[in-house]
Amino acid sequence: MKGKQVFVFGNPELPADSLPIRLLPSLRERFSDVSFLFLDPNEEWEPPDPLVVIDTVVGIRDVRIFEGIDVFTAAPTVSMHDFDALFNLRYLAKLGKLGRVIVIGVPPELSADAALPAVVSELEKILPD
Repeated sequence: MKGKQVFVFGNPELPADSLPIRLLPSLRERFSDVSFLFLDPNEEWEPPDPLVVIDTVVGIRDVRIFEGIDVFTAAPTVSMHDFDALFNLRYLAKLGKLGRVIVIGVPPELSADAALPAVVSELEKILPD
């Protein structure tokens, strides 16, 4: 698919990991020229360059931009259920399939009403016109 793409990760079944997904309808309305792709981070997909991701980030208080994946600490992986977006992105990087990564991190405790304007602001800064 050509054009602007933003990958959205999260789990609709877990309230602490569902905020990025709950923002999707408003983001799609605000940015009609952008393809927001809700993906399972553990499935196979071809990352664009740059890869723009909206995902839940534990340990932050406000929506913020992260350049790259090296700033994140990996969660322990004990079983197949423990594999997450970061693990898959690191795997893609190791395979040489990952270019520049920009993560818009949203804290799990933030309400959708509080998160939406901040996510919109960050997207306006990083998406090409």
